[in-house]
Amino acid sequence: MAERSTAAVDVADNSGDEPLTAKADQSTSDGVAQNRERETDSEEAQGSGGTESPGKASPPELHSGHKLARRYRLEECVTRLDGFSSWRAVDEKLRRAVGVHLLPADHPRARSVLAAARSSALLGDPRFVQVLDAVEENDLVYVVHEWLPDATELTALLASGPLEVHEAYQMVSQVSQAMAAAHREGLAHLRLTPSAVLRTSTGQWRIRGLAVNAALRGISSDTPQRTDTEAIGALLYAALTQRWPYDNDAYGLSGLPKGVGLIAPDQVRAGVHRGLSELAMRALANDGATASRHETPCTTPEELVKAIAEMPRIRPPEPTFTAPPEYQRTSYQQGYGRPAPHMGATQPVPAPPPPLQSRTGKALKWAVSALLIAALGLGSWQLADALMDHAKSNDTQKPKTTDGNGKGTDKTKPVKPIAIKGAQEYVAKGDAQASGDVGKTYDGDSSTYWRSKSFVDGPEMKPTFKPGVGIVYDLGFQQTVTAASIGLRYPGDHTTITLYGTDSMSSSTPVDSMTKIGTITTSGTSAKITVSQKAKTQYVLLWITAMPYASGDQYSGAGYKQAITDVKFTG
Repeated sequence: MAERSTAAVDVADNSGDEPLTAKADQSTSDGVAQNRERETDSEEAQGSGGTESPGKASPPELHSGHKLARRYRLEECVTRLDGFSSWRAVDEKLRRAVGVHLLPADHPRARSVLAAARSSALLGDPRFVQVLDAVEENDLVYVVHEWLPDATELTALLASGPLEVHEAYQMVSQVSQAMAAAHREGLAHLRLTPSAVLRTSTGQWRIRGLAVNAALRGISSDTPQRTDTEAIGALLYAALTQRWPYDNDAYGLSGLPKGVGLIAPDQVRAGVHRGLSELAMRALANDGATASRHETPCTTPEELVKAIAEMPRIRPPEPTFTAPPEYQRTSYQQGYGRPAPHMGATQPVPAPPPPLQSRTGKALKWAVSALLIAALGLGSWQLADALMDHAKSNDTQKPKTTDGNGKGTDKTKPVKPIAIKGAQEYVAKGDAQASGDVGKTYDGDSSTYWRSKSFVDGPEMKPTFKPGVGIVYDLGFQQTVTAASIGLRYPGDHTTITLYGTDSMSSSTPVDSMTKIGTITTSGTSAKITVSQKAKTQYVLLWITAMPYASGDQYSGAGYKQAITDVKFTG
């Protein structure tokens, strides 16, 4: 059962602005630009920056319809700058949109672009726009990357105003975590601008430009972690205030007034979240030059992640509901073809028709009355009979328990929710799926989830390759588990889930040695497992051995996969 690559698609980077605290000579980052056909770099960002002269190299003379490797058909040039060009293209083999960077093989930065692209591709983190191919062929060097048609740049989001506080919190959290992971692998961005940060239609934030964009523009830094951390601070500052935190305009945002220096976001705009304002200042501080009320500066993305974790969690805003409009009587309701009466005008009351006074009329009245009385009697008798039958069935179906003396009682034992104290992904064979997201399965938020990767074969998983995927939950201490409810993301034929009691959270304990306490197969997006026999355990493994087919998304291509949104245990 082979795994698919986790690829979506990407948007071109539409800024040629200089990076944060960067120098010009070497590379480390990825991205594309979007100004149609041409673009010029200018020193717009914080710190010093520059671009390396491309020398005598010139952009390859290519046109729409040209094919690379008999596979990638160029559609539209979105950037032409410093001897390279960037295109929207179509991968005719996989029938999907991709982005392509092109430059001559004799370009002075061609070797560093190839090296940067291959390093970025090895990371394989879905929070970054993925590099799909890096090739030197026919005097050309080209890099193929994802294309995200459903994503929106932070630049475009800020054009209409600052972000809502929870949205800004999610952006800085996800970007910081992604960059911390990249730096642990020795990769820097150095060009983390608002146009390099994208929000997908599902609300996830993704970063384009890791390793390739800086290489294309010849950007390097002696302090790459400091540079990327300051860039994240600038992104948060812009998200909170809709202003660029320097005295020059950049990325469609107005800069701060000249001569005032760096002032906190909550001094620029009223109503800014105090905690996020201080976090932005800690990330932007150079050499400890912070205001007295601020804490120690953050100089690496890892330190920024820790500072965010220490903040109180910012929850999403409550949904607002508009009251329905007041009921208005229409002219149609007054009677078809009759206009509505004018306010204050009295309407004549029509006289009732005269009662039946003849002998025939009186006989008709008595006949109707008799029929009504008979119908009421029959209906009452049938209703009473039905109620008695229902009461008898309730008496026979009512569960009974016994007390200590063996006497029957009608009271049922109350269901008690069991709090989950922790969780860890269980990996029986191969690689982990999304070990950093297991906490999202019991955070009380159904919009977040842990997901598996996409597999070629299914629905049943192949034990020789991957016997299953799952999560071990820690209930704090040994408890009796009676049921579990599980929320799933993908419906279809079919999902099989089995619960096992185990004595630890370690993946070294084989599934065969665990105690099976319940199983279910479903084609929907929810599963309720009732434990057939009383199981007392501290650790419960939720084990998935079959998954439905689902289309591609921002994390993975189409294939057999599943995601868990909510897990609750009761005892």
